Amino acid sequence: MSPSPPRRIARRRAPADRAAGESATLPGFEIAGVGEESDAFINTASWAKVAVLFPLPLPEPFDYRAPLEWGLKLGDHVVAPLGSRSVHGVVWSVDENNASAGNLKSIESFASAAPLPDESRRFIDWSAKYVVTPPGNVLRMVLRSTEALSPSRTFAVYAPSDAPCDVVTPARARVLHEALREAGTAAELARRAAVSQSVVKGLIEMGALTRHDRPEDAPFDPPDLARPGNALSPAQHAAAEMLKEAVREDAFAAVLLDGVTGSGKTEVYLEAVAEALARDPSAQVLVLLPEIALTQAVLARFEERFGARPVEWHSAITQKARRRAWREVNEGRARLVAGARSALFLPFRNLRLIVVDEEHDGSYKQEDGVAYQARDLAVARAKFGGCAVVLASATPSLETLVNAQAGRYRHVKLSARHGVAVLPDVVLVDLKVDPPEKGSWISPKLIAATAEALARGEQALLYMNRRGYAPLTLCRACGHRMQSPDTQSWLVEHKYTGRLVCHLTGFSMPKPRTCPNCLAPDPFVAIGPGVERVEEEARTLFPQARIEIFSSDTAKGGDQVRAIVERMAAGEIDILIGTQIVAKGHNFPLLTVVGVLDADLGLKGGDLRAGERTYQLLSQVAGRAGRADRPGRAFVQTYAPEHEAMIALAAHDRDGFLAAEAGAREAMGMPPYGRLAAVVISGPDEASANRMAHEMAEAAPSADGVDVWGPAPAPLTVIRGQHRRRFLVRADRGVDLSAFMAAWRARVKVTGSVRVQIDVDPYSFL
Repeated sequence: MSPSPPRRIARRRAPADRAAGESATLPGFEIAGVGEESDAFINTASWAKVAVLFPLPLPEPFDYRAPLEWGLKLGDHVVAPLGSRSVHGVVWSVDENNASAGNLKSIESFASAAPLPDESRRFIDWSAKYVVTPPGNVLRMVLRSTEALSPSRTFAVYAPSDAPCDVVTPARARVLHEALREAGTAAELARRAAVSQSVVKGLIEMGALTRHDRPEDAPFDPPDLARPGNALSPAQHAAAEMLKEAVREDAFAAVLLDGVTGSGKTEVYLEAVAEALARDPSAQVLVLLPEIALTQAVLARFEERFGARPVEWHSAITQKARRRAWREVNEGRARLVAGARSALFLPFRNLRLIVVDEEHDGSYKQEDGVAYQARDLAVARAKFGGCAVVLASATPSLETLVNAQAGRYRHVKLSARHGVAVLPDVVLVDLKVDPPEKGSWISPKLIAATAEALARGEQALLYMNRRGYAPLTLCRACGHRMQSPDTQSWLVEHKYTGRLVCHLTGFSMPKPRTCPNCLAPDPFVAIGPGVERVEEEARTLFPQARIEIFSSDTAKGGDQVRAIVERMAAGEIDILIGTQIVAKGHNFPLLTVVGVLDADLGLKGGDLRAGERTYQLLSQVAGRAGRADRPGRAFVQTYAPEHEAMIALAAHDRDGFLAAEAGAREAMGMPPYGRLAAVVISGPDEASANRMAHEMAEAAPSADGVDVWGPAPAPLTVIRGQHRRRFLVRADRGVDLSAFMAAWRARVKVTGSVRVQIDVDPYSFL
């Protein structure tokens, strides 16, 4: 499928009822009057009835009319009046033989950009039904940059022409030399040649420099498919061939790439990427990555393999980069895209392969706004596009593994590390038997192992999944706990900034000098450890070591993440202390000791997936050790060494653990053997939240195979001043849970400031 050819921008007069002076022009569209004959044209023209979907929480597309001569097609980008505004929307249907079309409001303009592809529109409709949200909400996630609907703006650059220069002065010669080396703007050439702009202007006027228009948003460099990949082991080669075979089928296929940490899964799926791009010159490939930190590491691998950096798409890119990426994807020119979960909604014209790296990762679940699980939607997107989807992980989610075991997904395994590297020994440190010294957090066994590693010139990683210095700030005089305002969340002390921070809402305040409850001076004591407190202890234990913290507080962007990773890989850091940002995607050859300081943290709270997530995270953290030619050890500090997840971790018995987990889930009818959905009701006060919860309870449909539990106060009952109530719905596997939730939602009228959110397949129960 080749990119759609450019189309003209239609011009129509704005509606007569538009306020005087109000412009209907939107980015990517152009509006112009067409003269006095417009009214006659409107009365005599033939019209098409066009349904337009807007990126707004509206239940369905709205009908408009447009001249048949415009030739509007499905997916075209248009501007139409909605109330008193002109709003960008997308053509969802066209009826060219509708006699009533002349009575409708007129579409005002359409854009020259390529229309939204058919696969994208069908994916939007399906996703909206699946997650129970208006389709306009999903369309809003697709239309992230309306400026990208216009061709890129251009700017003038100058290069030497064939015309001779009558008088060549030293200044002119320098300008011509710089322009011959690389074309540039007049200002750039003057700066590079160390002359005034008048010299450059003179060369332009005499014709010695010729103008060229260069796009502001230049196309991305294409991947070089002639570059060879890294040498693969026999096991990697066999796995790569299985992935390539799925790509060559040019049909939907879901594949689980199941490989232990360090087995080289990235190199394997890169071969499938190369195969997809080589088979079709217009093919596009999407690689989903769970975190920006992981994005940076993998992008470097991609650049090494293909000689060009993939197109990036995640929350940290600039608006200009977002506009450029969206336009190039929509026009079919961006062939290799890597990004976070939202990249799934880009308007790919010919998507031939999707890779979901670290498919088990919880960050693929979006909970704000439209709640969706990107891993599951990636499988659906591949099905709509008739292409392969590869789900890669060392610790697959139970849902994915059960699908593979049932034959719904193909299962490709890599059971050994690449080269001479072997899996690390995992030592469970029972904190009841071998506790740290009072007031400390690092056990004697871990201290000794770290000291031995440093003596050998190796590195250690200390993992603590808590940012800041301490998770709780307590007044020693009266016991008052510092809490975020309008939220039931404790404030976390950040010692280096001297502030107390709520990691849930972002609220921040200086640490008070007196207790706000009892007014005692300097009363606060830090309770529990965060990474800053662990660093403080490590510096006391190892004063000569080079120690750094790796968390979202110390690495706020891609450049800072990359810098820390590069220093660690180069051996410039002795002890790295980090949160889960360090747990995956990094390869540190000198790292031989990993210490998990609070392995039980994820087991608290009664979450359905607590054991599974704990095992996955700890396995990934432990897997950072011994990834090169030096054996590694992982020390897991726990008060529950008898827990199934801990026993399996020490024995490297992932399959045994997941089999036991699957048995327990199946007995309870829980995912993946059943379905879950949540309803979260938020109101500005308890009365409004309770009233809405009662109405929802009364309106709940009765259906076989469906259990509705609640309402109950959410564990975090108040967030940002909103009082929260929850329902949990469990359904048998064969029940259309999305339809049940949509029918339930339709029975209740939500008014005022109360909000009702439906979350199909919830991952958080707070």
